[in-house]
Amino acid sequence: MHVDLVGLGLAVLVAGLVARLARRVGLPSVPCYMLVGILLGPGTPGPSVISHPEDLGLLAALGLVLLLFHLGVEFPLEQVLGGGRRLFLAAGCYIGLNVGAGFLFGLALGWGGAEALVVAGALGVSSSAIVTKLLVELHRLTNAETPVILGIIVIEDLFLAFYLALLSPVLSDAESPLALVGEVAVSFGFLALLFAVARFGARAVARLVGDREDELLIVLTVGLAVLVAGVSEEVGVSDAIGALMIGLVISRTRLKERLERLVLPLRDVLATVFFVAFGLSIEVGEMGAVVVPVLVAVLVTLLGNVTAGIVAARLFGFNQRGAANIGLTVLGRGEFSLILATLALGAGLDARIGPFVALYVLVLAVVSPVLAARSHLLARVMPDRLLRANWTYVREETISTSCTHLDRIRVTGTDTAVCEECVRLGTHWVQLRLCVTCGHVACCDDSPHRHARAHAEAAGHPVIQSAQPGEDWRFCFVDDTLVRAPMGSPRR
Repeated sequence: MHVDLVGLGLAVLVAGLVARLARRVGLPSVPCYMLVGILLGPGTPGPSVISHPEDLGLLAALGLVLLLFHLGVEFPLEQVLGGGRRLFLAAGCYIGLNVGAGFLFGLALGWGGAEALVVAGALGVSSSAIVTKLLVELHRLTNAETPVILGIIVIEDLFLAFYLALLSPVLSDAESPLALVGEVAVSFGFLALLFAVARFGARAVARLVGDREDELLIVLTVGLAVLVAGVSEEVGVSDAIGALMIGLVISRTRLKERLERLVLPLRDVLATVFFVAFGLSIEVGEMGAVVVPVLVAVLVTLLGNVTAGIVAARLFGFNQRGAANIGLTVLGRGEFSLILATLALGAGLDARIGPFVALYVLVLAVVSPVLAARSHLLARVMPDRLLRANWTYVREETISTSCTHLDRIRVTGTDTAVCEECVRLGTHWVQLRLCVTCGHVACCDDSPHRHARAHAEAAGHPVIQSAQPGEDWRFCFVDDTLVRAPMGSPRR
């Protein structure tokens, strides 16, 4: 037992140190935990700190339960429902493109139908933790496309519950099509029951686990989460579903904020054990056989994400930079991909799934932050015909919702088709800009005299609008960025 504790303590300590170093260079922590497990495990040449990864099975299972439970507690259901039809269309397009492409890719690998479903989920759903981390580190919280990105990952989390309910019977290897239908019905029936509890029984659950003392509250809540996860597994549904759904129940109670705070440290420690344990189970020698499939999978994911980003930009009227930001920010894969691989290996599916998903997540962990930080390069080559408006002049510019000068908008259209100052001087102009405060029309910054900027400085009118046919974007000279009101606000 002493050796087991030493091995576990060393693995978790090294995982934390490596993650700390990775964060200094902008890389997420989840793949670091997995990488440490691979390097310190029996599947790698050299000394192994934990020779029998299966000994960590119960701790890893608790990490998975708390990971999904906390995800359910954080789930902002009202935000999703208030996002409107366009948000659901954007998220549906993203999920459909990526999961569909992943399923076809899984079939092309020839590993089997159940394996293709696992590959579809692993390739199809992004990492909420990685996405939110990128938004903070890249200072994009006030970008116009950020609410769309957050809406997509939230709806992905909801999709996760349904996907696990569908996948669990498949992984159980039903004896006949009728038996499979029956198990799917049981899974969705159990899911519906938990949704009903979330809708109508949240108060009863709050009375059951609620207590003024934090100690008793966390003990009762974790006990309930583990119990529901266990019951889920007993009825043939993934324990992950039960944990996620009981978290969703808690999210609808007055205990939500306290439990978010109390569960977080426990979740982080045990989830680290889960990721390390996953890495410990990987045979490094098997990774060579999946290098080519992983590289193809990364390209498939990149293509699917960029396509979904363009669709979302069309729906919400963003430019090329917004489309690129959406597609590349949600590129990272992490927790859910590893959870699916763990379930697949536990069900006895093709052993290549483990190293395939591990290497896939590692590659995207490095690639996604690099590409997201350089999204302007993709925006530069993205043609206008893919979007609803003509953004050629400002395709690489960020659209911000933080401008404090939008209350100065008074004029939104004009019939003037010349720069009068340029006409008087007998010079030419490149494009025209409309002052949205007074209606003055003047030439752009690429014109010889930059009359629009001169007017803005002289009159103190900071916001202009393109006066070119087919364009209606607005730019603030003070904030030096494209601007628009936050999503849901009426456009003037």
